[in-house]
Amino acid sequence: MFQNIIKVCSVFLMLFLTFRCAPKAENTNYLVTEIEAVKNQFAPDKRVALFAIDAEKRGESYVLKGESNLPDAVIALKNSLKAAEINFLDSIQLLPGADLKDKTMGLVTISVANLRSNPKHSAELATQATLGTPVKIYKNDGSWSLIQTPDNYLSWVDNAGIQAITPTEFETWKETSKIIYTKIYGSTYSAPNTNSQVISDIVAGSILTLLSEENEFFRVEYPDKRVAYVNKAEAKLYEAWLSQTSPTEENLVTTSKQLMGLPYLWGGTSTKGVDCSGYTKIIYFLNGIILPRDASQQIHTGELMDENQNFENLAPGDLLFFGKKVTDSTAERVIHVGMWIGNNEFIHSSGQVRVSSVDKNAMNYDEYNLNRYLRTKRVINSKTGALINLTRTPVFTN
Repeated sequence: MFQNIIKVCSVFLMLFLTFRCAPKAENTNYLVTEIEAVKNQFAPDKRVALFAIDAEKRGESYVLKGESNLPDAVIALKNSLKAAEINFLDSIQLLPGADLKDKTMGLVTISVANLRSNPKHSAELATQATLGTPVKIYKNDGSWSLIQTPDNYLSWVDNAGIQAITPTEFETWKETSKIIYTKIYGSTYSAPNTNSQVISDIVAGSILTLLSEENEFFRVEYPDKRVAYVNKAEAKLYEAWLSQTSPTEENLVTTSKQLMGLPYLWGGTSTKGVDCSGYTKIIYFLNGIILPRDASQQIHTGELMDENQNFENLAPGDLLFFGKKVTDSTAERVIHVGMWIGNNEFIHSSGQVRVSSVDKNAMNYDEYNLNRYLRTKRVINSKTGALINLTRTPVFTN
């Protein structure tokens, strides 16, 4: 018994000496200050810019590792290290990757593509992209692709949701005549007859190549070459729509109310379901303006109209932002957004698309959101922030 105790104690003593005397793990975070300085300059928002770089020490030199879709940022980093006389080896992977074989563009080919934060279906739904949306493709991971949408949002898509094409093929696609689907939700058909076989569902804002017109139908082509028919009463010629569309107060309110009762969906930006910023994004897109994806990005667009609850200064179409105010110890957090529609009311996606009031005597008074009100910005006719006006920026056409 005594011998067994001696053996056990000996084992513990050896383990103690092993861990006590082992050299401490060397810090593997190198050139942090230099890398962060460049990242803060070129890629402060990781949702829209990829600069995942770190450094490994090898002898008296360093190896730069990681990936980025920002060539200028990588050049800036290397120049700063050279200026500081720091020896390094560049092993950074610039995206898009060479293995894509020039198929660095893509078109969404299903009604709504669910775009996720990681390359798997169980990952968070980050955003969505509707049929005909052009995307940049940066790399593949199995059956998934890392893409960037026209609003620069980075996310992962199941490859079944996009058609990969070359930049030349993309430019050819942009030259084609197109239609835009304007009904909230519907179907495309195998023949110019609503009783024929359904090809697919389709949602508002979808873009398809126009092949011909047959009586009351548009004959269209999907990015994956499927041919279908769309009821003319539910769509418009894209160029005609673009020339007629205008984000006026009246048009924005009309569009917003067409989506009343639409269910809340975290990450949703389509008429299948929306989160708060996805809802304001749809309203503006259907009136010719692409807003940034998230509320915390949208708040940096437009002109400041109010931050003191002086709601008499607001006009329909203004965006109201809600969240947590800045304090001595915490930064401001933008959590929610809605759109002013007049009569002391704003419309927003909260559980479902609904109308709330800032009037304490109204039946739909929204005390909760009023208590976390931050400010209101006016996007109509603004050029401030990351706004894309489709009449000035050819996203779908040349």
